[in-house]
Amino acid sequence: MTKCLSFRNGRGLALLCALLGTLCETGSGQIRYSVSEEQDKGSFVGNIAKDLGLEPRELAERGVRIVTRGRTQLFSLNPRSGSLVTAERIDREELCAQIPLCLVKFNILVEDKLKIFEVEIEIKDINDNAPNFPTEELEIKIGELTVPGTRFPLKTAFDPDVGMNSLQNYKLSPNDYFSLAVNSVSEGAKYPELVLEQALDRKKKEIHQLVLVASDGGDPVHSGNLHIQVIVLDANDNPPMFTQSEYRVSVWENVPVGTRLLTVNATDPDEGFNAQVSYILDKMPGKIAEIFHLNSVSGEVSILKNLDYENAMFYEIKIEAQDGPGLLSRAKILLTVLDVNDNAPEITITSLTGSVPEEGTVGREIALIDVHDRDSGQNGQVAVFVLGNLPFKLEKSIDQYYRLVTATSLDREQMSEYNISLRASDGGSPPLSTETHIILNVIDINDNPPTFPHLSYSAYIPENNPRGASIFSVTAQDPDSNDNAHITYALTEDTLQGAPLSSYVSINSNTGVLYALRSFDYEQFRDLKLLVTASDSGNPPLSSNVSLNLFVLDQNDNAPEILYPAIPTDGSTGVELAPRSAEPGYLVTKVVAVDRDSGQNAWLSYHLLKASEPGLFAVGLHTGEVRTARALLDRDALKQSLVVAVQDHGQPPLSATVTLTVAVADRIPDILADLGSLEPSAKPNDSELTLYLVVAVAAVSCVFLAFVIVLLALRLRRWHKSRLLQASGGGLASVPGSHFVGVDGVRAFLQTYSHEVSLTADSRKSHLIFPQPNYADTLISQESCEKSEPLLVTQDLLETKGDSNLLQVSLFISLNIMKNNYENVVIIKL
Repeated sequence: MTKCLSFRNGRGLALLCALLGTLCETGSGQIRYSVSEEQDKGSFVGNIAKDLGLEPRELAERGVRIVTRGRTQLFSLNPRSGSLVTAERIDREELCAQIPLCLVKFNILVEDKLKIFEVEIEIKDINDNAPNFPTEELEIKIGELTVPGTRFPLKTAFDPDVGMNSLQNYKLSPNDYFSLAVNSVSEGAKYPELVLEQALDRKKKEIHQLVLVASDGGDPVHSGNLHIQVIVLDANDNPPMFTQSEYRVSVWENVPVGTRLLTVNATDPDEGFNAQVSYILDKMPGKIAEIFHLNSVSGEVSILKNLDYENAMFYEIKIEAQDGPGLLSRAKILLTVLDVNDNAPEITITSLTGSVPEEGTVGREIALIDVHDRDSGQNGQVAVFVLGNLPFKLEKSIDQYYRLVTATSLDREQMSEYNISLRASDGGSPPLSTETHIILNVIDINDNPPTFPHLSYSAYIPENNPRGASIFSVTAQDPDSNDNAHITYALTEDTLQGAPLSSYVSINSNTGVLYALRSFDYEQFRDLKLLVTASDSGNPPLSSNVSLNLFVLDQNDNAPEILYPAIPTDGSTGVELAPRSAEPGYLVTKVVAVDRDSGQNAWLSYHLLKASEPGLFAVGLHTGEVRTARALLDRDALKQSLVVAVQDHGQPPLSATVTLTVAVADRIPDILADLGSLEPSAKPNDSELTLYLVVAVAAVSCVFLAFVIVLLALRLRRWHKSRLLQASGGGLASVPGSHFVGVDGVRAFLQTYSHEVSLTADSRKSHLIFPQPNYADTLISQESCEKSEPLLVTQDLLETKGDSNLLQVSLFISLNIMKNNYENVVIIKL
């Protein structure tokens, strides 16, 4: 430790100590300074910033402050200079009284690191007090027969300064009868005594005036005077004497007021008035007279106020015994106060961090705690601990300071707030304890991503939904708090059928509700695979994904579509053939239909809605097969019209219908006899060409009509054979054009035993086609007809074939007239 240099000149010492504080660091963060008392406020004590290893500006940044315990703060920090300065004028005598070494201890706390440094400042004494007697005058009575050499105790002066500045000597004014003797005791106190040098003669001088001067050793020297008046008496020659010069007594600090401590006793060998002894409590400076009471008659000493070991552990009480004439003697009582465990420990939260982040390192400082017990010995031994099974512990710091730190990592999701209870107990009997509570909030960090309750979701939406319809809602949970728990939702970008997924579905970023941006069509796509991302607002943000399968539910929005028989686009008609020899159950044709819907919406059933001959045909409910319900009779019409309905099982059900024309005949001529009733359709833009065709057909018809009349006249005898054929004519008036092959979409489709003769306008040759009979299916494709081998027959041959016994053949005379790619078919019946 660096000390101030010693000077003989006390003022130089005081000045140097005032200007320069002395510093010493004694291990474990202890800093020492010294400063003289009575310095002005703001006087420099020491460069605390330098001694802490900090820059002056860091004092405020790092929360450096002074920590004191139950005492007026005598020092402060200058944040600009980084110095420790006095906070007010310091009076050493008021602070430390007669203690030779006056030390002021406090602590410097570095808040951000919860580091504490012990600071010890010695308060240097200056000579600012003069010795002072308790009274200005003292009267002493001495008998004229008193033997020379007798000593009489005098009042003691008191100087609150210490060291050389305290009381150093006494001096008696010169005289012939008295001298001064000064006695020193072990504690260093000096007691003056008046010594009688020669016998007194009352007749010569009754009163002697003396002056006792008490001086200190300061510079300048201060002194105090006591005026002594000695009165010479006639006949009393013995002063009272105490039985003990020192009385020692120990007393517990908790004794009640009024308790008798001891009784002092003094005796006087004289008689009568001269032997009457009274006891006087010497009124020394201090508060002894306020605490103790001395009975002047009995010598009983009692207490007037409660004793407190923590305030004073020892008292020196001076007493006097005086007889009637005024002779006196002195003694002292040395009273020791014994400590009792009457003070519970005190817990002071010096520094507190009200909140700590979760998942911090083990040993993170939370609070700095000062534990103090004003008792002494075992009563002042304090143990402090954390109550309950909490993840905290106490670590010893310096002096009576403890650091409250984390014992394990904290998890806010398990416990967001801790009520930490601390208990301090002393070692007294019975022990006293104190509890205090600290509320600690755990600050959330973004350590938990949002989580979905399920690994995946499935949602269903009916097709044809309105735009903007709510589809589904996903919700994620985040156990964090505040922004770390604020969740936003988004869809991962993808494509569907070449279009971005965001054009189909959107999601509300705040609520997680999914909306359809367009109307879905089950027939276009049946499901969507979405990936929903939930992200929090932490830094950095955390996220998680969940898959969502969106299924489009089919609705009955598509009517059945009939594939066969196909509806011609050229205006022609088709005919299905049923031979008259067909047995019941004969397969005439089959209606083929599909439904673009699915499930029960696509379950089709076939029904016969209308028939020209009820009960003749039946339709398979699930197959669509048109079969004969009974055998065909001669009375059944050649042309049968059927209306077949195809219906699905949706709600409500949708249906489609098709009209079938069935020709009932065993031979082709029977069918062709009535073909004239079929009216081919003409296109509107071919009206001019049609006119020419009509004229041509009319001319040809007249020629053939004449030919027919001649032929009928010649073969009248065979009229009965042809009558049957003429009666069954007209049954094919509504044969669909899809069954005939012609230029303008007219296609000839003939069943078994049908013959086609194609006559061209510019050729003498025609083609006769004999297709193979087919009983399995009434529909013969155009391809099969094209593959048939034509038989080339000349027109001459046809004319020579005039045998009426032969099968009559209906000739299809096709006049192929090419104009603007237009073809017409003229059908002539012979």
